[in-house]
Amino acid sequence: MNKQTILITGCSSGFGLETALYFLERDWKVIATMRTPKQDLFPASDDLKILPLDVTNTASIEAALNEAGPIDVLVNNAGIGIFNALEGTTSEDIQKVFETNTFGPMKMIKAALPQFKEQKKGIIVNISSSVTLRSLPFVSLYSASKVAVNAFTQSLVQELSPFNIRCHLVLPGYAPHTNFSKSAMTQDLKIPNDYAELAERMLKSLSNPNEAYTEAKDVAEKVWRVVQDSSSPLFNPAGPDAVKWAEQYEPYAFS
Repeated sequence: MNKQTILITGCSSGFGLETALYFLERDWKVIATMRTPKQDLFPASDDLKILPLDVTNTASIEAALNEAGPIDVLVNNAGIGIFNALEGTTSEDIQKVFETNTFGPMKMIKAALPQFKEQKKGIIVNISSSVTLRSLPFVSLYSASKVAVNAFTQSLVQELSPFNIRCHLVLPGYAPHTNFSKSAMTQDLKIPNDYAELAERMLKSLSNPNEAYTEAKDVAEKVWRVVQDSSSPLFNPAGPDAVKWAEQYEPYAFS
């Protein structure tokens, strides 16, 4: 029996790295992609291929998919975080966040679809975020980029189901131990003085969460379950806090 192959973006750390290792340990062929390949992140394995990939660059996407060869699963995990009031962001910040978090998955899927359609099967897992279920200050750009991924995936499900291509969303909670969260919180983003007090309170609460939070393995396990179970729902919270937020989610609650 031929081993199945999964391609994961953003594997240099955090959710992507953990998911790649998780599938590799379970006898899958893994295509781990990242902007700058780092061989020392993984154990030596004939089932592993590490490729350079910039999801904002169409030529890079095409080169990576050509080098990867046939795949069964695409996981769009690559993303960047940003923590700032809208007033403190630049046009370049806005462009960068959406190019990576929103347009990147769209480009990846568009490039992979001809192959999935030809083999008459495929699974797409887009890593979104639980901030799409619970609004928080200073992550408006990031939240918007992920809400767009949610809506995009909801429509994509209907477009691609006739071709036996599954689409799912995995929504991680707050993961303070990942490099992703740390870098988003420590960038010199020059939060405007008008927002300093609120920002300080927000950062303090994030530094000392009073509820269970998400570990990278929570996300890897949820991606695994989604891939293995064809009856998996569209929305899949990952991590105890994300599960709690999903249970309380009221998208059109008015007070």
